[in-house]
Amino acid sequence: MFEFSRRLAWVYALALPVVETARRWHQLGDPSTWPVWLDDFLLAALLFAGARLTSESRYQNAKYLAAAWGVTCGMAYGSFFNSFLNLDVPDPGPLSTTAVALIKSVGFALAILALIGSLKPPVKTLDSTDDA
Repeated sequence: MFEFSRRLAWVYALALPVVETARRWHQLGDPSTWPVWLDDFLLAALLFAGARLTSESRYQNAKYLAAAWGVTCGMAYGSFFNSFLNLDVPDPGPLSTTAVALIKSVGFALAILALIGSLKPPVKTLDSTDDA
């Protein structure tokens, strides 16, 4: 479950800024909209750091991955429910508000699973060959 969490962090770290930039491309020149899309860049940076710090079996750094997923879950909660409660408001991107809410619900659910997975790093066991 930990490896799922770590690998999904890489996917989110790469996908979030790309998808959000594409979704809000027409708004990038308006600084008043920056807070609503820069949060995805923050999440990407945190998830990248958490995934990188736990690579090469460095499970002692699992707290950083868990923290990144915790922030992601918190932000996804607000983002999902804002979309869900405002289905009658057009989305700024090319997809319908309903489609965006559905995508956010899946992303939120995966983030929750990844948070749970990040809290359970694999236990390092000794090989029988290491007992010498």
